[in-house]
Amino acid sequence: MFKLSKIEKSFPGVHALKNVDFEIRKGEIVGLVGENGAGKSTLMKVMYGAYVPESGEISLDGKPVRFANPRDAQEKGVGMVFQEQSLISNLTVMENIFLGFEKPFVRMGLVNWKKMATAARKQLEKVRLDIDPATITSELSFAQRQLVELAKVLSVEERVHGDLVILLDEPTSVLSPEEVQMLFQLVRDLRSRAAFIFVSHRMDEIIELSDRIYVMKDGEVVSVVNANEAVVEDIQRKMVGRDVDAEYYREARQLPYCTEKPLLQVKKISHAPVYKDIAFDLHPGEVLALVGTEGSGTEEIMRSIFGMVRPDAGEIRVNGEVVSRYSPADAVEHGIAYIPRERKVEGIAAGMNVFENMTLPQLSKYSRFGLINQDRERTLAKEWIKKLSIKASSEEADCGRLSGGNQQKVVLAKWRSAGSKIVILDHPTRGLDIGAKEDVYEMVRDMCADGCAVILAADTLEEAIGLSHTILVIKDGEIQERFDGKPGAKPTLFDLVHHMV
Repeated sequence: MFKLSKIEKSFPGVHALKNVDFEIRKGEIVGLVGENGAGKSTLMKVMYGAYVPESGEISLDGKPVRFANPRDAQEKGVGMVFQEQSLISNLTVMENIFLGFEKPFVRMGLVNWKKMATAARKQLEKVRLDIDPATITSELSFAQRQLVELAKVLSVEERVHGDLVILLDEPTSVLSPEEVQMLFQLVRDLRSRAAFIFVSHRMDEIIELSDRIYVMKDGEVVSVVNANEAVVEDIQRKMVGRDVDAEYYREARQLPYCTEKPLLQVKKISHAPVYKDIAFDLHPGEVLALVGTEGSGTEEIMRSIFGMVRPDAGEIRVNGEVVSRYSPADAVEHGIAYIPRERKVEGIAAGMNVFENMTLPQLSKYSRFGLINQDRERTLAKEWIKKLSIKASSEEADCGRLSGGNQQKVVLAKWRSAGSKIVILDHPTRGLDIGAKEDVYEMVRDMCADGCAVILAADTLEEAIGLSHTILVIKDGEIQERFDGKPGAKPTLFDLVHHMV
């Protein structure tokens, strides 16, 4: 149904796609996996018309096609549901669904909103989403926005002949298990009218949903596996090019932390109605994990420590000094770093290059009389690119064009090079492949060895258990239980879940 043959694509200093062959049959669900930087994103952008390959052929239903741009691909039946979501938050649901295709609803320059709403309801019914099409998109939950994205792609159905090809880019990265299963069932039910290409770093999900799995490494397809014969460890080995280290969370490098003088003291802070009476000490070399279900208050607690939310009561001390002003700028001055879960929105400045991103929190060190010394910035960036094995053509590369894992490394390098001693990690491995996760775990151990202290909101409970010295279970904004996480005596999943729900 949809076939790519001998696809080549290069960027300055990077051979992104090398002789790639890929095909999908009618009604099939094909998984696509690989490390960050393996070429998955570039291949998908070729598929939906954002990039034009230098050589190779694309065919739909056996006929050669060439996509001039994403709209052209969409009009031919190829659409994409984006990981970062492409919806415009201050428009209504129906405006987003028909964005760029409003012509059927316009007469004499006026939009027939009633007609558009009726058409939007028809698209929303396809994804079983019962909401008012006139709802402002920003009022929806992430899962609802994800379904609106899918409805938007399915609206192409009325404008094309034949079945659709729908690309799903990390659609489950911030969904609950129940929402994931709902999305999977929806995708299976839509197979009669569409074929799906599913990209995810979660191997269990890829194997559960897909019929076949393409494995990419260094811009090439290195294997195609039938899902019913797939083994997680084999796929990971093909992705990484080696056996995944059994010492996954680097527990052997977890050393006792210094208990004498805490770097951070949180004393009964409250912010109604989100969290209440939160208290803990954080010491040099310690990893403290905050675990809880979505909405438990963990993210707001971390944002308060970084000065983004002012507590109603209680106090925070850094190196014994009471924090009197709450702002990210003041937090940075106190040596506090924050790596957010939405790295593309809050972590990096896309459009700026690697060295500019790395020096953002410390420009005063690289400027004199208002002039920035870019040579010194470049020198710093080169050091950290080498130290963290960041895959970038050079320190001049646009940060927005790096893979997710390499963007995360740039964010970590930004704060580490600034000398931050308290590092807040909010889902630092979300959307990262197995190799990039191992790199992050190594960096966490490096930070502890350097005397830094880490507050962690992990992507999984296993990650929290594996990395942490101390675990605080948060439920309904309050600390329910505290666990010590010494190597060989760590709490179990059941221990945590028992207090979370």
